[in-house]
Amino acid sequence: MRRLLLPGLLSLFFAAPARAQSLPVLPQNPPELRWREVRTPHFRVLYAGGIDSAAQRTAARLEQLHGPDVATLGVNPRPIAVVMQNQTTVSNGFVTFLPRHAEFFTTPQQGFGLGTVDWLDGLAVHEFRHVGQFEKARQGVGRVLGPLFGDGALGIAAVGVPQWFFEGDAVGTETALTRSGRGRIPNFNVGLRANLHSGFNYSYQKAVNGSLVDNVPDWYVLGYFMTSYLKTHYGPDVWAKVLDKYYRFPFYPFSFSNGIRRTTGLRVEQVYERSMAEIDSLWWVQQREQPTTTAVRELKQTGVGKIFTQYQYPQYVNDSTVLALKTGLAIIPRFVLLSRHGAEQTVFTPGQLNIPEMLSASGGRAVWPEFQQNARWGQRIASELKMLDVKTGRLTRIGKGQRYSAAALSPDGLRLVAVREGADYHHTLVMLDAQTGAEIQALPNPANNLYIQPRWHPDGRRLVAVTLSPAGKTITVLDPSVGTSKALLPVANLNLANPQPWRDFVLYNSAQSGIDNIYAVSARTGQTYRVTNRPFGAYQAAVSPDGRTLAFHDYRATGARVVEMPLDTTAWVPVPTATADIPGPYAAALTAQEPAGKLVPRLLAARPDSAAPRYGVRRYWPLAHAFNLFSYGVVQSPSGNTVSVGLRSQDLLNTTQAFAGLGYDQVERTFNVTGALSYQGRFPVLDADVTYGGRDAAILYRGAFYRDQWQYARLTAGLRLPLNLTHSKFLEALSLGTYFLHEQVYGYDLPARLRYTDAGANTPLNALQTTLSYVRQRKAPARGIAPTLGYTFLGTWRTTPFGAGLEARQWAAQGSVFLPGLWRHHAIRVRAGYQWQDQMQYQFAPAVSFPRGEGYTSFDRLGVSSVDYFLPLCYTHWELGRLLYVQRLRATVFGDFAQGNDVRGTAAQLNYRNVGADLLVLFNVLRLRTPIEAGVRAVYRGAVGTWTVEPLAFSIRL
Repeated sequence: MRRLLLPGLLSLFFAAPARAQSLPVLPQNPPELRWREVRTPHFRVLYAGGIDSAAQRTAARLEQLHGPDVATLGVNPRPIAVVMQNQTTVSNGFVTFLPRHAEFFTTPQQGFGLGTVDWLDGLAVHEFRHVGQFEKARQGVGRVLGPLFGDGALGIAAVGVPQWFFEGDAVGTETALTRSGRGRIPNFNVGLRANLHSGFNYSYQKAVNGSLVDNVPDWYVLGYFMTSYLKTHYGPDVWAKVLDKYYRFPFYPFSFSNGIRRTTGLRVEQVYERSMAEIDSLWWVQQREQPTTTAVRELKQTGVGKIFTQYQYPQYVNDSTVLALKTGLAIIPRFVLLSRHGAEQTVFTPGQLNIPEMLSASGGRAVWPEFQQNARWGQRIASELKMLDVKTGRLTRIGKGQRYSAAALSPDGLRLVAVREGADYHHTLVMLDAQTGAEIQALPNPANNLYIQPRWHPDGRRLVAVTLSPAGKTITVLDPSVGTSKALLPVANLNLANPQPWRDFVLYNSAQSGIDNIYAVSARTGQTYRVTNRPFGAYQAAVSPDGRTLAFHDYRATGARVVEMPLDTTAWVPVPTATADIPGPYAAALTAQEPAGKLVPRLLAARPDSAAPRYGVRRYWPLAHAFNLFSYGVVQSPSGNTVSVGLRSQDLLNTTQAFAGLGYDQVERTFNVTGALSYQGRFPVLDADVTYGGRDAAILYRGAFYRDQWQYARLTAGLRLPLNLTHSKFLEALSLGTYFLHEQVYGYDLPARLRYTDAGANTPLNALQTTLSYVRQRKAPARGIAPTLGYTFLGTWRTTPFGAGLEARQWAAQGSVFLPGLWRHHAIRVRAGYQWQDQMQYQFAPAVSFPRGEGYTSFDRLGVSSVDYFLPLCYTHWELGRLLYVQRLRATVFGDFAQGNDVRGTAAQLNYRNVGADLLVLFNVLRLRTPIEAGVRAVYRGAVGTWTVEPLAFSIRL
């Protein structure tokens, strides 16, 4: 899933010590939506916003797939809920067991990955396979753990199953059961193909764990070929047998590999090596059958080096200069100007790109779609158009709050054509005024076919788009002025993309030879031609204004490059009109093995709207389903730092979270009961947290030790307003929260208070806490280690205004500024803060950062400052057998300074002057894809002249 803002951004910078905030803020839909529910024998489909027909369609598809989709796993999944998210323009889907449900994001994608099947149909096939995979965990150890952890037991039992299996097996299923799964699409595996043919044969460790230097295909690609290799050589149910052996007892290193070995006789490394060797051989055979490679000329691109960098989606701005998107591991996406002779020039850094393929330039302007997330409702994500004047750099925002998934400028730059995706799953082609964004015309689409990547014809009157219908894809020429349309190619199972009209032709991408290349079709005769033949793929044709040159991006193992060639129709090779793509490796074999390999594609080729049974619909009231118990018995607390016996609940729409548990303090050997509730369905988040427990402690008082046992009750309640303000290359968020804290003790018989941070006998604490926080930081590339531009602020105010119980006050402010360092990926942070307290009766927790290497001392007046310099030391691919894989070493050099003053009668002052360094290693253990960062910190404590060495994990002191 694409992540529009780091999920922990708000909590990372703004979390206040109030315990009620331990329940995270989740993405919700606006509260005014009216939710409905379709019930079938095996599914509950939840939806809102006029998507009734699509919900019925999805319910019917899921029922049709319930048996066939998981047949080779040998499971019969229990009924499950599916939430259809139609307020977002993100194209995605997922299945989770915390709580157990699936979510389908209903906006179709516009890129190659869609293939030739309906978006929701493809989601149903892929995501329900995940449901079957998780169901497989309900055996062996998973069956034993179920009563202890609820659905959380599925994750615990599957801890040793690599992510490449889950996603690769699901891609294999969509490939076997549809006419156009990703295993059939060359663009899906072009990175792996280029690596193998270029001699980049990576070890299994690197293939699984990734790289910060080279392009390592993701676990979808890796997993598809590894899982398919075993299916084709050892039978369609081979993975069911592997999982059966694994789940008997999975809790030892490399247990998944051992399950493979006990089933096939191969270790997982051998499966990887054999699958890579086999597909490399198949691709070389295919490559030798291709015609002579087309000669091209590269434009000047300065990002070519050892670090993976790409230049893609060229658009001419004049006869010799193109605008392109530059991406890579070392940079965030940016638009650059490339020419044949001049230097590369950065033009603009966009925000959260929707579909980069739809970059369009004309009339001195460029336009592209960007995601715009609602400030409060995480599931409401618009797709607006950004238009840039290439010469002046002036940026215009078009279609605020709209749902445009693709757009292109007219030849004169005065109009736009865009695909508007309705929340009701209706696809509309619209024309807009490029100056005002006003809608000029919406083209009728009674069949609700999907328009993909539309472009203007050079005559400025007609439009060209790829059209997807239940029968397949074609290229359509539309004339909005008279309401006519004409298909230039037969509707077929061809994954067409990127149409570019020129004169009487339309250039387009097709994989009909098994490799993505550029083809052309004559609008007059219907004859098709092969225009390019590049070894890995030629994409995104663009024609120069003078009509003499063709630009496109040419894929390489080190990253795509923008190239040119003469636009000479006499050099084009006539080819027969294709009716189907060449299936990719393993695709035909997978379909032949599946029990329903021929049935499901026929089902998906027809619209089920009228043929399928219509299921009953009823209102779904979120509050009536607010409590949804998903984990019980031994559970982890929401704060993640203790284990309790209790319950966790979260509703399917993310509006209500609850936790209740019995905890045990191993230090004092006491029990406590805790309950937490967070309601997030309205504009402010409402939180409540209550704890009742025992204490057992001793104090030294006037030379004697006293021990006592007592009870305490603590209540925290309040509200917070987390806002996501990201709308550019900067991640931006604002949070405001206010909380009431009450703490009372009972049976306290010690002669004095244990410490100033605890309430005592007959002295309850009744306090208010308010925090205001803000962060604005430039996005970081994959190789980045700290923001190179940005700032943060945290303001805290705590007081006891009620006139009853202990009295205390505290206010504090702390800010940070991030700046670029001396070299790439180096960063500087300058931080300063001040804290004022009245703590004669009670001490609040610190609200500013204390010098590293020191234990916290609560001063009445505290001023702090620090300077950090972040730098990478090296990016590596170090391996220690199967155990360890090191990707990066980095360091931080810092200086911390503070002055604390105690004005409670002594006027004492203490100065801190500490300097030190952190050394951190980013590594993977036991081939788990999620890396760990750990290291060591050395601090010289200037006040006392000593050194302190501390371990670090995840950049936090252990």
